[in-house]
Amino acid sequence: MSPSCPISTRRVDTNMMRIISFQVVLFTLALLFTQEKLFALILLFDFAVRALRITGLSPFHTIGKIMLNGWGTEPKLCDESPKRFALYLGLITSFFLSLFYIGGAVEIAAFITTILLTCALLEALFDFCIGCKIYYAIQLLKAFKNDRNFH
Repeated sequence: MSPSCPISTRRVDTNMMRIISFQVVLFTLALLFTQEKLFALILLFDFAVRALRITGLSPFHTIGKIMLNGWGTEPKLCDESPKRFALYLGLITSFFLSLFYIGGAVEIAAFITTILLTCALLEALFDFCIGCKIYYAIQLLKAFKNDRNFH
């Protein structure tokens, strides 16, 4: 049984998350090999529109939707909160890698891109979400702190 968040009742399809993560893998690899800033900006745009819940503008979400509809896959639902937290981490990461690529700090940008690539690979291949684990750790720390303050 996976951990859940008592605050949110929204659910998301982990199949969609994994397909989107695979696309992030492809774009981060393209970015690392070509150092073409356009790939960084596409990543930033996609993370931003998904963070704003404008999934109709997200190329990764649109492709994922087409793939899932074509495969006829049943949704595998999970709590949204940890995945949204991971999305925000991806948005921040893509913002900084774009900033550094555009600013010419290619080594720093490549390092940040490698972190994003690693996280996206873990999600795409193994359904292991680093951002979700960080989210759960923060929730545990909050609960521990609240419990100590209660006594």
